[in-house]
Amino acid sequence: MDHTLLPAREEINQEYCWKLEDIFDTDEVWRKEYQELQKGLELLRGFQGTAVRGPERLFTVLETLGNIEQRFERVYVYANQKYHQDTGNQKYQEMSGKAAALSVALSDAAAFLEPEILTLEATRLEEWLEEYEPLRFYRRYLGEIMRRKPHVLSRELEGVLAKAKELGNSPQQIFMAFNNADIDFGTIQNEAGEETALTNGRYTSFMESENREVRRAAFQRLYQVYGKHKNMLAATFEANLKQARFFSSMRQYPSPLEEALDGGNIPAAVYTELIRAVHEKLPAMYRYVRLRKRLLGTEELHMYDVYTPLVKGAEKKYSFEDAKTLVKEGLAVLGEDYGKILEEGFQNRWIDVYENRGKRSGAYSWGAYGTHPYVLLNFSGNLNSVFTLAHEMGHAIHSYYSDHAQPYIYAGYRIFVAEVASTVNEFLLISDLIRKADSRREKAYLVNYLLEQFRGTLYRQTMFAEFEKMAHERLAEEGSLSAGTLCSMYGELNRQYFGPDMVQDPEIDLEWARIPHFYTPFYVYQYATGFSAAIAIGRKILKGEKDSVEHYKEFLRGGCSMDPIDLLKLCGVDMTEKKTVEEALEVFESCVRELEELTDVL
Repeated sequence: MDHTLLPAREEINQEYCWKLEDIFDTDEVWRKEYQELQKGLELLRGFQGTAVRGPERLFTVLETLGNIEQRFERVYVYANQKYHQDTGNQKYQEMSGKAAALSVALSDAAAFLEPEILTLEATRLEEWLEEYEPLRFYRRYLGEIMRRKPHVLSRELEGVLAKAKELGNSPQQIFMAFNNADIDFGTIQNEAGEETALTNGRYTSFMESENREVRRAAFQRLYQVYGKHKNMLAATFEANLKQARFFSSMRQYPSPLEEALDGGNIPAAVYTELIRAVHEKLPAMYRYVRLRKRLLGTEELHMYDVYTPLVKGAEKKYSFEDAKTLVKEGLAVLGEDYGKILEEGFQNRWIDVYENRGKRSGAYSWGAYGTHPYVLLNFSGNLNSVFTLAHEMGHAIHSYYSDHAQPYIYAGYRIFVAEVASTVNEFLLISDLIRKADSRREKAYLVNYLLEQFRGTLYRQTMFAEFEKMAHERLAEEGSLSAGTLCSMYGELNRQYFGPDMVQDPEIDLEWARIPHFYTPFYVYQYATGFSAAIAIGRKILKGEKDSVEHYKEFLRGGCSMDPIDLLKLCGVDMTEKKTVEEALEVFESCVRELEELTDVL
C-alpha cells in the first residue's frame, strides 16, 4: 500500500479510535505522574540494605514496590499507545522514550530486593509468614523467589552474570540487525510482470499468490540469498546455543531446556510429550498434503505450494460492523457476562480500528491494571481481520477477568497460557461460521482456514521446537555445529513432517537460518501447547460439557495466582499428558476428512 494515501490520524473518526483518556485525562496529567514516580524511585532506593530486617519491613518494601510498579504501568502503556497510534508524532516519540528510560530506572531501583530476600533461610521466612499476617498476601510471590534459590549465585557471581548477559544477547542482536536491515533479496516479478522488491515482510504474500511462478521465484530467491550467508548465520546461531548453555550451566540447570521451562514451573515432560503426540499424528498431515496436491492439480507439490489458498472464489469483504456481529454470535456460547464485556469493549472505544499514516503495523491487546484493556487493529475487511478482532478481544477479556479477580501482583498471566483465550475465541468463531456457511464452497474455504491454523501453529511450531531441542543436544554432544549439519538436521525434520507427497526442495534445508524465535531458546513450543489447550477447551464448551464455561472463566480469572499447568487443570486440561495434543489433532484429522468430502464435487 502507498502509505501517502492513508488518512492522517486526526482524519480518522473518533468512534474508531481508542479512548486513552481512560488512563490519563490529558498529557499534562501523565507528565505530573511521571515526575511523581521519579520521586517514588528515590523512596524505593532508600530501602536498600534494609528489606529483610523483619516481616513488617519486608511487607512495607513489597507494598511500596507494588504501588510504584502499578502506577508506572499506566505511565508506560499510555505513552507507548500514544506513540503507536502515530509513530511520526515527535511529542509521543519523546514520551515513549521517557517511559522506557523510567522502566530501566525502576528495574535498577528495585534490583536489591530479590537478592536480599534470598539471604533468608526458608524456615525463617515461614516463621515471618506465620508471625505477621499481612505478609501472607505475598506468600506465593515470595515462594516463587525461594523456589529458584538453588539457581541463584553469590552476589559477586550474579554481578558477573549480569554483565555477561550483555554479551549473551549479542547473537540475537547480530541476527536481528542482519535480518531486518542488512539483507537484500533484490527483486522478482509480481503477478502483473512488474519488478517488485522482495522483503521478509512481502515474502508471505508472495507465498499466498495464485501464480505459481511468482511463488517459486520468491522462494528460490529468498533462500538463495540466505544460502550466501549460511556460514555466518550458522556461527551466529551456534553462538546463541552456546550462550544459552553457559547461563544454564552457571545456574546449575541440567540443560537450557530445563532453565527455559523453570520460569513457569513447567515440567520438561510437557515439551517431550508434545513432540511425541505430533509424531503419532503425522499421517494426518501427510493426508492433508496429498489433498493439497490434488486440489492444486499439480504433478508435484513443492514447499512453495504450501501457503496458497486451496478453495478459490469464497473470499468475502467485511465491514467492522459485520466483524463485530460475527464475533458476538460466535462467542455467544460463552454466556451473557462474557457478551456484556465484549459489548462494553465495542461500545466504549477500547479498540483502535483502522490504519492511519504512521500507525504501528499488526495487532495487539495491551493495557494497565486498574483501567480496561485496549486493542490495536489495522482492520482491512478480509476474513483474517475478523479473526484478528476475535483473537485480540480474547486477550483483552482474559486480562479483564484476571484484573477484576486478582490483586495487581497476581493479575498478569504467564506466556505459557497467554495464547489460550485468544485461540479459544478463534476456534469458537470458526466453528460457528462453518456451521452457518451458505454453500459447500464457503464451508470448504472455512474448513481449510482452520486446517491452516493447525498446520501453521501445531505442526510447524512443534517442528521448530524439535529442531531447537536437537540443535542444543547436538551442540552438547559434539561441541560445535556447522551450516551443513544444521541444514541436514532441518531438512530431515521437514521431510519427516511433510511426508512422501511433498518434494523436498533443497532450499528448505536453510529455513532454520531465518527464524527469529530461535534466538529466544525454547519459546516456540508454547504456541503449540497453547493452541492444543485452546482446542480442548473449545471442544468441551461446544459439546456443552457440564460447567465447562464456568471452569473456563475460573481459568480466565486466575492470572498468575497458580502455576500455568494447574490453571489449565481447572478446565480439565492436563498438558503433562499427550492426550490433550492428541485430541486437538483428532479435530485436524476430522477436518481433513470433511475437506476431502466437500471438495469432491467442487
